[in-house]
Amino acid sequence: MADFDAARLNMVESQVRTQDVTDVRLHDAMRDLPRERFVPEGKAYLAYADVDVEYALGRFLLKPRNVAKLLQAARPMPGEKALAIAAPYAAAVLEALDLVVSRADEDLEHPPAGEFDVIVCEGAVARAPDSWLKALAPNGRLAVIEQGERLGRAVLYVNAEDGVGRRDLFDATAEILPGFEPERGFAF
Repeated sequence: MADFDAARLNMVESQVRTQDVTDVRLHDAMRDLPRERFVPEGKAYLAYADVDVEYALGRFLLKPRNVAKLLQAARPMPGEKALAIAAPYAAAVLEALDLVVSRADEDLEHPPAGEFDVIVCEGAVARAPDSWLKALAPNGRLAVIEQGERLGRAVLYVNAEDGVGRRDLFDATAEILPGFEPERGFAF
């Protein structure tokens, strides 16, 4: 039988803290939260590995490093409203940080009504859809991996007074969510 408590501690110490994730609230939440409960029973042994783990058809938990870095960049604060798009593990981490969390698991293109302080997605998209950006509250932050055919970048969008700004965070790749693939174009 696997020792998931030890695996969880090792995940935080070797995959999260060593990647400049310094928010101790994230460390504590990730140490306490049983990540194996978000993957099918037959894949529980992969829950703490440095891989994206498929939990449903076409849906993957991000590598622990990537989800931790995205969450830290989004600067979640207790009491804020959060939206987790195809992100069951990130949703649970945000709930552990005392955010009010809604989830989008079905119609990913159209988030639930309302404005959100934090939006995070556990899948790559070619480009963040306008509908996600419009769901940001004033000063709201969207953390997502944008990826072309091969290369990806984690990015942070911030809804500021003068409009929505975008900032590159770090190199990252993830499984592209079905329906959010890059458009193929003609090239010489």
